[in-house]
Amino acid sequence: MFSFGNPVFFTSMLLLIPGIILSVYAQIKVKSTFKKYSQTKAASGITGAQASRQLLDQAGLSGVAIEEIPGDLSDHYDPRKRVMRLSEGVGRSDSLAALGVAAHETGHAIQHAEGYVPMKVRSAVVPVASFGSSLGPMIFIAGLFISSFRPLMTIGIVLFTAAVVFQIVTLPVEFDASSRAMKLLQSNGMVVQSEAQGARKVLSAAALTYVAAALMSILTLLRMVLISRNS
Repeated sequence: MFSFGNPVFFTSMLLLIPGIILSVYAQIKVKSTFKKYSQTKAASGITGAQASRQLLDQAGLSGVAIEEIPGDLSDHYDPRKRVMRLSEGVGRSDSLAALGVAAHETGHAIQHAEGYVPMKVRSAVVPVASFGSSLGPMIFIAGLFISSFRPLMTIGIVLFTAAVVFQIVTLPVEFDASSRAMKLLQSNGMVVQSEAQGARKVLSAAALTYVAAALMSILTLLRMVLISRNS
């Protein structure tokens, strides 16, 4: 029977510290950076929604709708319904932060249209990853504390591995979308050279949250493996 007094349990918790620190820092960074550049208006005067519509049409994606949704930083592209959803703070704003986020989501729509391989892989693992991220740890814990169900630990690890794969594959998808966003904004004159750094900082801060999520999931998986081998 596994016990919380097991030294491996506490030692393995140390693995999570870097991920926790980076996650907290990333959240603070993205919120502070977005807040700062949401107060800096772009010289073009174009809003996030207008920028997205123009860029989508330019890419031959006039069929992709743009919808407004509530929340802060809740912006996303839905490849299943081919809909881009922008928060009010992005869609209606002409700030550098809004243009950066809107162009980033436009980048995802273009990735989808082009059949960008990492995005296709991510979409393929979504169902298993969603299941694995929630139930994987629960199944692992059940096997950890019930000696007759020890094989469940392996099943839990396998399921959670799918969630880790999802997080890792997400990185190139997000980095590529940000790279596309900067090129689109500058080539279309939506941000001038002196404004590019602000938009880039917003995108870099957002990317850091994905790096933190990937690191945290990897460290959690390593902890699960360590505990399973020493229980």
